[in-house]
Amino acid sequence: MSDRKVGRSIVMRYNDLVQLFNWAKVRQPYRKLLVEGNPMDLVEIKNILPNDFDPNSVRSRILYPNDIRELRDIFVNMQATYNATDIGKKYGVPRPIKIENQLALWICLATMCRIGELLMTKWSDVDLVDGVWFVPKSNVKGQKGAKMSQTVALSVFALRQFKELHALTGGTPYCFPNTKKNNHVNLKSISKIIGDCQFMFKNQKTPLKGRRNDNSLVMNGGKDGNWTPHDLRRTGSTMLQAMGLDENMIDRCQNHKIDEPKTRAHYMHFKYRLPKQKTWERLGLEIENILLSNGPDWQDQY
Repeated sequence: MSDRKVGRSIVMRYNDLVQLFNWAKVRQPYRKLLVEGNPMDLVEIKNILPNDFDPNSVRSRILYPNDIRELRDIFVNMQATYNATDIGKKYGVPRPIKIENQLALWICLATMCRIGELLMTKWSDVDLVDGVWFVPKSNVKGQKGAKMSQTVALSVFALRQFKELHALTGGTPYCFPNTKKNNHVNLKSISKIIGDCQFMFKNQKTPLKGRRNDNSLVMNGGKDGNWTPHDLRRTGSTMLQAMGLDENMIDRCQNHKIDEPKTRAHYMHFKYRLPKQKTWERLGLEIENILLSNGPDWQDQY
């Protein structure tokens, strides 16, 4: 991993191993195996991280309006090119990104959800009539005590994406079913696809077999680096912040744990459903406006 210079993965694996061996030290029969010492005591994280990796850095990539329009155009052009290619010549022509995956990305942007939570969604948790998506606590990322279910009021834009998705997968229990239709897709599937289509940013020298290895989803010529599905979550919240919306409400729409005094948690149980609904609706309208216009970028506001 160090040779591949995947700093973030090194930190995660290092922390996992430290936790594993600390757990083993205080439990039988595992601690008998550690009588000579904890092997992780001999490993210093600073010695295995790439020289240019800052473990305290925070990812800040967002998609600006020009990027959002470019992403839309990339999807459209992919499909048009593939459709226009003769059947006998389609071999070697990259297939378009699946419509289901495209819709997942637009939903991520419009709701600021986590991609994994979306991919686990069942159709029984989506109300296409009232425009509501329920995210159960079991699907939410985070520590057990910090997990909270979330009821997402779908904007007109987000609801349209779900309805298009329902036309494709509505006959299965899951919004994003696997090939056997008996479970959801792998939670890393879309992230891997997005990464495979930005090969220029990968550290590996040789393409992975059986995977797509091109730069078809690189935006703005790669000047701003690669992007991930999680960056869409950051993009949505930044757009709302730029519009002057309440940052506390943005946090609630993202289902972040709000640090509040215990007395508030004990006595105040307002769910903020209407304020959150208005916040999501503003985000949906802003995305619609971006896709319908060729106006100036708001990058200079930062």
